[in-house]
Amino acid sequence: MLILTRKPGETIRINDDISITVLSVSGQQVKLGIEAPADVAVHRQEIYQRIQDEAKA
Repeated sequence: MLILTRKPGETIRINDDISITVLSVSGQQVKLGIEAPADVAVHRQEIYQRIQDEAKA
């Protein structure tokens, strides 16, 4: 696992077409902005897991 440290307003790039920007940090909550192509699915882990579980059922 790659671990990076970013401050609000700073961005992480994944390839040429995905960027993740730290929008704010408040206590233990971090707000992220994600820009990705429409054909790239972006989900919170719990939603992704639910989708996977439903696909198996």
